[in-house]
Amino acid sequence: MESPNLIRRIADNLSKLRKSEAKVADYVLAQASDVINMRIADLAANADVSEPTVIRFCRAIGFDGFQSFKLQLAQQLVMGSVYTQFAVDDSDTVTDLRNKVFDSTVGSLLTVRDELDPDVLEKAINTIANARRVEFYGFGASGSVAADAQHKFFRLQLSTAAYTDPHIQRMSAVSLGEGDVVVAISQSGRTSALLESVALARDAGATVIGLAPADTPICQQCSIPITVNMEEDLQASTPVSSRIAHLVVIDVLATGVARHRKPLLEEHLDRLEKSQRALRTGGANPPD
Repeated sequence: MESPNLIRRIADNLSKLRKSEAKVADYVLAQASDVINMRIADLAANADVSEPTVIRFCRAIGFDGFQSFKLQLAQQLVMGSVYTQFAVDDSDTVTDLRNKVFDSTVGSLLTVRDELDPDVLEKAINTIANARRVEFYGFGASGSVAADAQHKFFRLQLSTAAYTDPHIQRMSAVSLGEGDVVVAISQSGRTSALLESVALARDAGATVIGLAPADTPICQQCSIPITVNMEEDLQASTPVSSRIAHLVVIDVLATGVARHRKPLLEEHLDRLEKSQRALRTGGANPPD
């Protein structure tokens, strides 16, 4: 499925473009905010291609011409949903770092938001809300997302657990059954140990919801795949945007489940807040 985010769509199709069209794509990816104010002749000159090449580029990514392409690009810039790649320069000030990290993360989140299928999210919410037991599986950075998810759904009076050890995952997976749900979280979508746990859970009769990039083994093996298309850069100088995106998707699911279970939760959440109040100085702080 083509991404609704134009910058993502250009990047995804870069390898399919002709060499001259790819030069236009590279320029747009690097100078998106400048392109919206250019004429076709300006973009052709800056990308060092002919004007017909710019037209062919626009058609290759799904537009009938340059003006319709510029219109969608401008709309995404206004909404702040243009995904910008994060790059640290040795000359960057702390202010530069602050702006780059926040801008890159916000742009990434908006891209993920636009690509999430509401029908899939609704199916996942309904499945979790009616589950007998919900278990969250993940490793590494995804393990911390699994732990956070367990905390959120535990508050909703669901029987929950989070497992980040492959041996315990496997033991737990084989003990599940019909009516149970596993949420498998993976930034790569290719972790072999997680794939084994998913297979065991499905064989046992559980429904598996996956949070992973599209067209990866995890998504292909899950009953309900929620695609989170983030390419994570493993360098120490880049933000872990994919982990943040997974946390936000978990919040969407938890909010949906809370709405389903609202009649059952009001007294329970009130008791939880009162029980936590004694642990905090001042006694009036919101839940952690």
